[in-house]
Amino acid sequence: MEPIPFYKMSGAGNDFIIIDNRQQIVADANLTDFISSVCRRKMSAGADGLILIESSEKCDFRWRFFNADGSKAEMCGNGARCAARFAHLNGIAGTTVSFETEAGVIHARINKDRVKVKMPDASDLKLAYPLELSDRSLSISSINTGVPHVVAMVEQIDAVDVFALGKEIRFHQAFAPAGTNANFVYRSKPNEIIVRTYERGVEDETLACGTGAIASAIISACQLDMNSPIDVKTRGGAYLTIHFSKTDGQFNDIYMEGDARVIYTGALQPDAWK
Repeated sequence: MEPIPFYKMSGAGNDFIIIDNRQQIVADANLTDFISSVCRRKMSAGADGLILIESSEKCDFRWRFFNADGSKAEMCGNGARCAARFAHLNGIAGTTVSFETEAGVIHARINKDRVKVKMPDASDLKLAYPLELSDRSLSISSINTGVPHVVAMVEQIDAVDVFALGKEIRFHQAFAPAGTNANFVYRSKPNEIIVRTYERGVEDETLACGTGAIASAIISACQLDMNSPIDVKTRGGAYLTIHFSKTDGQFNDIYMEGDARVIYTGALQPDAWK
């Protein structure tokens, strides 16, 4: 393969390799190995995930989103903002964008380096139930915001062992075989929460998770009587603003607003995936 042009972008500290694949410069053969190789930190470009921008007959583009281990994910909120801005910067779309995902068509609006994305409606909401862990029973809530999430309220956000506890929840038999993401939430102000997330596919705590921020905001609205919009402070220190409406117990018109930064552009050389 020849060198592959790419953008490195970051949304709230969640970083991505984005490739314009409308001309199919990245083949499907050995795709999982390619992605896991180029997402390695220190050994390659390194990223939390990789996004392929591809042609669509009904939208501005279609994306395929992959976690750092090469596994597919239906949705990634921070990645969605970065993909929308990438498309705008590269003449694929204007300041209003629509694109196909496995979670449905996503719509976004770009304002400089800020992007507001309309996300899929939430589903499978289940509040305050016990999850038996190896050393305790933990009260959790769960919801699907494009991908599955567990949310646990905590009193000391910095004291949580996100890697160990998040990993046990992520691989818990209650969520098999697909697994889940795990979020730990602390209410810091009347309409602000702090969230730490163990992300499925990355298999570690990440600096931000967009769908996790949405899940945490909706669960907080239910359990802490918080109203839209809710500001979410991520582990990386960036803020995401989650907008939503609630009708008859259902959450819809969900929007996530935050940054989408271009970190650098370049070309992946063959050594990047060896």
